[in-house]
Amino acid sequence: MKKIEPIRHACQNELEQIMEIYAAARAFMAANGNEEQWGDGYPQKKILQEDLEKNQLYVYEEDGKIGAVFVFFIGKEQDYETSVSGEWTSPKPYGVLHRIAVVAYGKGIASKCIQWCYEQCHCMRGDTGQKNKSMQRLFEKNGFTQCAMIHPWYGEMLGYEKYERRESTNVNL
Repeated sequence: MKKIEPIRHACQNELEQIMEIYAAARAFMAANGNEEQWGDGYPQKKILQEDLEKNQLYVYEEDGKIGAVFVFFIGKEQDYETSVSGEWTSPKPYGVLHRIAVVAYGKGIASKCIQWCYEQCHCMRGDTGQKNKSMQRLFEKNGFTQCAMIHPWYGEMLGYEKYERRESTNVNL
């Protein structure tokens, strides 16, 4: 029997449900002192549609239900290249995690999503708002280090990365 992977690309017919998950995440963030980061209805449907078309919108599905949604891609994030203070230590290309939202908190679903992303490239970057303590803890819990400040047009963000440095072992037998 083929094992069904819990993480897959999102489908067009799931867009309304995904919008509801993000609305609940905005409410959670606001209730936890982070009303600014996604407070304006972000991400809008148009942005999610673009993510779908780029094949970078993913869902975590368990028992036929979506438990989380996030954006992941491997490549360059423009804001990570040009609007940065601090220093990234990971090489390029790198994986980028954006806009993760879960349905039920405290079940480890967000960590499973981050671990899946990391398995795709072993070199990851992500960012979050300074008031988003939940996301900061999630990054740190999953071995990320805060090493940069990102300065996109919408405000300062904390830049996190995780990079598995693999030493070359040249053993002469």
